[in-house]
Amino acid sequence: MTVRFKLDENLPLDARRLLELAGHDAHTAVEEALAGATDEKILQVCRVEDRILVTLDMDFADVRSYLAAGHAGIWILRPATQSMDAILSVLRDALSLIGREETSNRLWIVETGRVRIRG
Repeated sequence: MTVRFKLDENLPLDARRLLELAGHDAHTAVEEALAGATDEKILQVCRVEDRILVTLDMDFADVRSYLAAGHAGIWILRPATQSMDAILSVLRDALSLIGREETSNRLWIVETGRVRIRG
């Protein structure tokens, strides 16, 4: 099952490679000239492209501003540290749930050792 992702500008390019090696379609905000774009703009592009937004930005956890409807999903990665290894580790954890948990219209908070799903 191929899933479409958009990686926010705060994620390393190795995250894209990880997703692609797992057989998924991944675009980055930086490659699409969206670096510095507002959160609203990033989410709007994700909606149009039907992509799950993957980010480190906790602003997207505010359900008052970013309703958990009308998008392919938002994954907020919350690694124990901001190291590349820690970021990739929590992303791998989330990928292990693809096909077992719904992503559409859901907010996933992906932490080391657990994933909380709202929506």
